[in-house]
Amino acid sequence: MSAEERRVFGAKVADLRKQRGLTQSELAAAIGRTASWLSQVERGIQPVNRLDVLRLLADGLGVSLQVLQPDAPTAEPEPTPQAEANDLDQARLVLSGHPAVDVLLSPREDFRPSTMNDLREVCERIWDLTHTDQFAELSAALGPLVPRLERATRTAPQEYKAELHWLTARTYQALAAAFVRQNEADAAWVAADRAIREAELSGEPLGVFAGIYRLAHAFVRLKHLDQAEHATTMAVNALQRYVDDHEATPQHQSVLGSLHLMLALIHARAGERTAARKEIERAREVAARLGEDRNDFNLEFGPTNVEIQAVSTAVELGDAGEALDIAEGLDASDLSVERQARLLMDLGRAHAQRRHFGDALNYLLKAEDLAPEMIHTHIAARDVIRELMLVAGRAASDELRALADRTDALG
Repeated sequence: MSAEERRVFGAKVADLRKQRGLTQSELAAAIGRTASWLSQVERGIQPVNRLDVLRLLADGLGVSLQVLQPDAPTAEPEPTPQAEANDLDQARLVLSGHPAVDVLLSPREDFRPSTMNDLREVCERIWDLTHTDQFAELSAALGPLVPRLERATRTAPQEYKAELHWLTARTYQALAAAFVRQNEADAAWVAADRAIREAELSGEPLGVFAGIYRLAHAFVRLKHLDQAEHATTMAVNALQRYVDDHEATPQHQSVLGSLHLMLALIHARAGERTAARKEIERAREVAARLGEDRNDFNLEFGPTNVEIQAVSTAVELGDAGEALDIAEGLDASDLSVERQARLLMDLGRAHAQRRHFGDALNYLLKAEDLAPEMIHTHIAARDVIRELMLVAGRAASDELRALADRTDALG
């Protein structure tokens, strides 16, 4: 957008907002942005170039995309993932109600110490399935595991309780992560809240902070950016004070760095470019002190993941060139399949922003090869595939049409 185009666009947004009787704060909250960002849009300072942000703004104003931006591609019906069958439906039922209500009515001691090894192994497998986005298998495994763990924490002798609470916390954290990726943010909120409580009962304070990280992801997906920022900032401040006053372990650094990356995501979603970049730099400083890629609390924090998140942040801010520059020479092969696929997906988004549609499709197909369930269910992936289809129209290639069908990107 030129300066004049931004001014005209901003005036139109302001007029439409006033017609609906909304304040800047009310509209900003409805679309998951800050009032300062919306003010800059209306004054012609902040450009709005991305199709997904334009669509979000149009929805908040209650108008079609073409009313807001006449030259925008004609939109197909929006997909409604929440109404579709979901691989985590069984896991969602696990969160419904009390997880071990029978034990409350008939207290008993039916815990067998011999089951501990089995519970440890299953919990490890839960995270393997989460990192590889095998949601159907994850849901099937969680169905019997969560009630087993919840009953065990209530019936086991005291000597086993701390570890059982920690295994339960880790399981709920995995569930929260999976729910976020399948756009089930309300369930992710519940799972993360339970993870925080179980981590506290286990006596593992850093597990509480890791749970807050999962909770903030749920808030971001729900577009409750104020809650996400509040929870994450409180955690960062408390952990930073501890690190300043004590000899910090690598685990402390991993969690602190991950929380800075979460703040970067929150600010990027709010369109706060300067604040997002500051948090990326803070995460880089922590990663430099750490000096290696680690997977403490399944956060996968380290120098490589910071750069992956920097790519993602740049894409969120619409800075596609910066994202591609950061990604050049970046090797994510030692990280999980989920992290590798996320990088490829974000590179596809960056190329789409640059109108490099062939490159965008190639990166999305590579991501699908690594983690098909992630690409088939992730909102960002479906959005960019839908955008590619809308731009290509009847000229869409067979490969793109097939990908759109597999992801149901057009609804």
